[in-house]
Amino acid sequence: MGKRDELIAKYAEDLRSKCGMEPDMDLLTKVTIGCGPAIYDADASTVAGSQASELETVKNNFLIKKLGLSDGPALMDAINSAIDTYGKSERNKYRAVIYYLLTKHFGKESVYG
Repeated sequence: MGKRDELIAKYAEDLRSKCGMEPDMDLLTKVTIGCGPAIYDADASTVAGSQASELETVKNNFLIKKLGLSDGPALMDAINSAIDTYGKSERNKYRAVIYYLLTKHFGKESVYG
């Protein structure tokens, strides 16, 4: 099993144990691949849920640029909801898991189709 496969398995386990959902493995794999090399970097692979600048980056680079959503308060609400689902006290909020939760939230699976 390659490094990426190990990470995808870890993300799937987080979705099961911390978010209380059974992941769509095909979508999770595509979201993880979409994160590119960031998943291999300790800092870039996680989202700092308490840093406003980090949440702005998720909003601008993922929700607006990648998913093609229009800017508005609903975007930040969704990011906060995803962080709540993951668990505010959870230290490592993996970027791929947050992006997966947001993709599902907005019904944008087709972006990865």
